[in-house]
Amino acid sequence: MTILLKKLKKARGFTLVELMIVVVIIGILASLAIYGVNKYIASSKSAEARLGIGAISKGAVTAFEGETMAGSLLAVNTSVGSSRGLCAQSSISSAGVPTAVPAGKIQLASEAWQESTTTDTGKGFSCVKFSMVGPQYYMYRYLSTGGATDGATYSAVANGDLDTDGITSTFSLQGQISTGTLLVAPAVTEVNPSE
Repeated sequence: MTILLKKLKKARGFTLVELMIVVVIIGILASLAIYGVNKYIASSKSAEARLGIGAISKGAVTAFEGETMAGSLLAVNTSVGSSRGLCAQSSISSAGVPTAVPAGKIQLASEAWQESTTTDTGKGFSCVKFSMVGPQYYMYRYLSTGGATDGATYSAVANGDLDTDGITSTFSLQGQISTGTLLVAPAVTEVNPSE
């Protein structure tokens, strides 16, 4: 008889309290997983902005470091000086592409990145050689005081609204000419990066 009672006690199963504890633990783990996945998705989407402004900044540095010279003929035994300078901003690069912060993802035509007037030719995005051909989450701007003098600056800026709540995120990278050298910020400035 005692053997039968021992077998019944072993086969009795879980109590309601034990099951509720398991349900609570699973609920906590699920909420942590959802938070982690949402943060991971926002981080992967904001990588577009970091890469975009990095490419704009790289283009600005390349344009600065590239020597430009006058295209006219030189007389025998004469020389011409080379000059370096920042790309000037254009009306398109200062307004941004697209012209408003997208709520979600947007696909633009390649013409959206092209300068529209002859006075803007060779400035802005065409000078830093930047455009996007695929869908994008962010509006991009290139702002510059232009020129080669000390104190001249540029900024590569991306603004977006990943969760479409009206609060925008801003990513920026700046550079400034100092004693003839272009100094670039060592890190991207981020404001509300997961918005």
